[in-house]
Amino acid sequence: MTFGLRVYSPSTRATGYDHQNKLDRGGYRRMSIQKILVLKNQVYKILQIEEGHFEDLKAIDISPAKLTKAISAFANADGGELYIGIDEGPNGKNHSWRGFDNMEAANGHLQVFEELFPLGGDFLYEFMQCDGHPGLVLHVIIQKTKEIKRASDGKPYVRRGSQSLPVGADRLESLRRNKGITSFESETVPAPIDLITNSLTVIDFMLSSVPTGEPEPWLRKQMMIVGDKPTVAGLLLYSDEPQAPLPKRCAIKIYRYKTTDPQGSRENLAFDPLTIEGSLYGQIKAAVAKTSELIEEVKILGPEGLAPITYPFETLHEIITNAVIHRDYGTADDVHVRIFDNRVEVESPGRLPAHITTRNILKERFSRNGAIVRLINKFPDPPNKDVGEGLATAFAAMKKLKLKDPVIEELENSVLVNIRHERLGSPEEIVMQYLTSHEEINNRTVRALTGIGSENKVKTIFLRLIDAGQIERVPGKRGSASAYRMATSSE
Repeated sequence: MTFGLRVYSPSTRATGYDHQNKLDRGGYRRMSIQKILVLKNQVYKILQIEEGHFEDLKAIDISPAKLTKAISAFANADGGELYIGIDEGPNGKNHSWRGFDNMEAANGHLQVFEELFPLGGDFLYEFMQCDGHPGLVLHVIIQKTKEIKRASDGKPYVRRGSQSLPVGADRLESLRRNKGITSFESETVPAPIDLITNSLTVIDFMLSSVPTGEPEPWLRKQMMIVGDKPTVAGLLLYSDEPQAPLPKRCAIKIYRYKTTDPQGSRENLAFDPLTIEGSLYGQIKAAVAKTSELIEEVKILGPEGLAPITYPFETLHEIITNAVIHRDYGTADDVHVRIFDNRVEVESPGRLPAHITTRNILKERFSRNGAIVRLINKFPDPPNKDVGEGLATAFAAMKKLKLKDPVIEELENSVLVNIRHERLGSPEEIVMQYLTSHEEINNRTVRALTGIGSENKVKTIFLRLIDAGQIERVPGKRGSASAYRMATSSE
């Protein structure tokens, strides 16, 4: 074992721990476990943790069988952290530290991890101790796993909020798809094969990409036809209208909301939502083109007055492409593109697959729809030209325009990418830059320039600049008419 002093944060996603596999006399693998000395203020932070989607507190009295449910739930969802040795107080508050007497006393709990993760991967653990607090608390970091993890009762669980919920038979296939174990793209559809063997899409594709081949033999070789039925991937790629045999699960909806509100509503819709249909290749091109066209019509306030909003084409293209080819086609929903006055949202049905999370998505690679990703790359000027680099390209393009990175959020049944029109410069810098060419500025103008939605946040920015001697209130303007100008001494 190892022992050391480390500055510890309860929200840390630990990496680089010293875990060396060793065998004991019985042939069982033992991990080299770190024992960490934490400070009293850090213990206080741990005791203040509220159980939720990523963290759970357990007493040492928890049975190994019950513990496996929490482990399974974290592993099958987004990963998380367990603290074993924390007693829950009344009403879920006033937790207290009561750890194991020694590391050997936790053997029953450690064995659970060894059984659920036999190769030693996807979890890390350490013991924490603090002077003045009884015993050792076992801290475990569980990663999102590629495989489905089952509790000791044989059932898989998933984490939803602060609960570890069993996955029923009706949701098991959805979990298998989320893990990337199965993919809806390989399912066959009771539709005539000539939808993909005699379509304009496949004829154009064959002439440009496989000029010496015939559609049906080539599609069978690529497993786009199985027996006498086309697959979902075959229809999506080579049918002129896959939305007919696959209704409500493979179109792209585009909305234009004339607002910066967090949620769009019917009242601020500029027009009825547009529906983009057709093969995936055609859909992507049409959706990117239409989104770019609508964005160019949006005017925002800049230092020189109203100006067209600007987003990098690469960002829109890569994020829409990613949403279309990596979505879960087993989920009966369309891809949604929402254009607001200060951002674009792209929502893709299905959760992130396998071990992919919002934290590692730019570095890790996993294709839920491997056939779609591979075959759409054979089209002329493929939308996924740089396979595996799409999102990284999108982020890099935003930086070139000095815009903030897109925000990726995993919702209960979808993934939402928020492409914000927010400058990398601080709000204070934006205010001062504006005042170099304008006599005054008000709260509304700052919100339009920065994308900040809260009036109170902007008031705080004004107060900081006043305290710094950079700006002053315009005399005679109060309340909603308040305005600010360069401080006389700063001109």
